[in-house]
Amino acid sequence: MEVTAQQAFDIEKIRKDFPLLEQEMNGKPIIFLDSAASSQKPAQVIDRLNDYYRTGHANVHRGVYQLSQEATTAFEEARELVRQFINAPSEKEVIFVRGCTEGINLVASSYGRKFINQGDAVLITAMEHHSNIVPWQMICEERGAELRVAPVNDAGEIDLDALYELLDERVKIVSLVHVSNALGTVNPVKAIIDRAHELNIPVLVDGAQAIPHTQVDVQALDADFYTFSGHKMFGPTGIGVLYGKEEWLEQMPPYHGGGEMIKTVTFEKTTYNELPHKFEAGTPDISGVIGLGEAVRYIQSIGYENISRHEHELLVYATEQLEQIEGLRIIGTAKEKASVVSFLVDGVHPYDLGAILDKLGIAVRTGHHCTQPLMARYEIPGTVRASFAFYNNKADIDALVAGINRAVLMLK
Repeated sequence: MEVTAQQAFDIEKIRKDFPLLEQEMNGKPIIFLDSAASSQKPAQVIDRLNDYYRTGHANVHRGVYQLSQEATTAFEEARELVRQFINAPSEKEVIFVRGCTEGINLVASSYGRKFINQGDAVLITAMEHHSNIVPWQMICEERGAELRVAPVNDAGEIDLDALYELLDERVKIVSLVHVSNALGTVNPVKAIIDRAHELNIPVLVDGAQAIPHTQVDVQALDADFYTFSGHKMFGPTGIGVLYGKEEWLEQMPPYHGGGEMIKTVTFEKTTYNELPHKFEAGTPDISGVIGLGEAVRYIQSIGYENISRHEHELLVYATEQLEQIEGLRIIGTAKEKASVVSFLVDGVHPYDLGAILDKLGIAVRTGHHCTQPLMARYEIPGTVRASFAFYNNKADIDALVAGINRAVLMLK
């Protein structure tokens, strides 16, 4: 049952759920500020994975023996948990993939080969992660289509007028990020979906950075496809979800061939399985799916209202404190942001700053964050990125600020 907004948000109790936060890094208590790359895992998820491998492991869907049937039940219960979590209409529309990257590749490959042809176009934005650029470049090159890119302004927001001008009958799909991993920008995906649908253009949303921070309702968004990764939402690595509207998935050919995705196989002809199994060839990441289900339960136990409120307070506090550092410039100042702050300090290379922070026990991400075209738009090599989850507190931010000030004295 989800915690109500009235219930207390006990940050110290929550922090105790995450074993890694009690560890040290370079002899210092770890300050983990890289959740946008991969979040930490609560003991509840770790224990569920351990329990599955110790007492419940068997292959799913095929076995008639009790252990296999129990594993299958746990696996499909996790699918139903995810369906409810994102408010998908049907379990048929919840496909397990290795992560957001595979979800995008599945749509680009399967939808692309079915619906994108010579002279067509695909529309993305200038703030996309490489995983939402490269698959579309590959399918456009293969099919003879054009890749269109909607620009972003200096604040790191999509230029909606420019995006809408790029929408025409040649565009066969729009694919964009819900929340920027590099800037924290929360994009107006609902408005973009509505405009695209006026022209009967489907939309895929990369939700990897949104799902840890905010409730996602795929029906309210009316997204045609929505994909996210388990490891960014306190679950295991190597597992993710692609939601797709049944009407599209039924028309799309399988992405991989093998076991489970078939009904019958002869040397002359293969017929494919029903959804969602048509897109789930081979033995799945059973433990990952079960662990993902436990992560969903954990998020629900905290409550998105509590998560959003706490993380917004952290974002405001971090922005205020960082802006007081002389020479520090925040990259990405959109009006709507998630709990990510990317920044540069005049005269200091991001890598050097990140290396000193590491010695102080502070984990941040440095570099281009798999958004090289976005960094080129700002004419910078990369940034230092601090990204917060609900297990962070203001003391973590104070440590970051103190660490930056110390590093600047050493490097300048």
